[in-house]
Amino acid sequence: MRDVLYLEQIEQAEALLKPQRIEVLRQLAEPRSCTEVAAALDQTPQRVYYHVKRLVEAGLVTQVAERRVRGINEGVYQASARSYWLSPGLVGRLGLRRAQDELSLGYLLDLVEQVQADIAGLDRTRPELPSLGVSGEIRVRPDQRQQFFDDLKTTLQDLFARYGGAEGDAFRLAVACYPKEEETDE
Repeated sequence: MRDVLYLEQIEQAEALLKPQRIEVLRQLAEPRSCTEVAAALDQTPQRVYYHVKRLVEAGLVTQVAERRVRGINEGVYQASARSYWLSPGLVGRLGLRRAQDELSLGYLLDLVEQVQADIAGLDRTRPELPSLGVSGEIRVRPDQRQQFFDDLKTTLQDLFARYGGAEGDAFRLAVACYPKEEETDE
């Protein structure tokens, strides 16, 4: 089972975006038969099989075994991945985004789409995929915001200059800075 399956075909998205199928898919995190899934979801095996068949056709579920139960062959199925990402290209872009302004949300969305596509394209069968994820929260007063952005940009430009040679393994560095909604206590 893969960690992530990147969905780029509209048929895959259509198969996935049905609440009943999502529930079936969750049940198939571990190998199970349609009868077992049906019992867990309080549905008929025929109804579950219909959804499983569509998920198999879309490549979201695979048959991993077959067993004989009361003289009938019963398939055992498992989800193809632990999570599924929908390609932003499935929806397409509505309207034009403004120029590539580093301080715009449009630029940030383009960056996130690029990172998503890059990660989906990685060969996960390789024994080593060195990567780093860092997340944190920084509080900046409005009068210090521009200085913060300038400092961040200077730091990153220094890293690009220091490690941007033509030799060695290539890595993409993407940094996102965006407003965080305040959590409210209710």
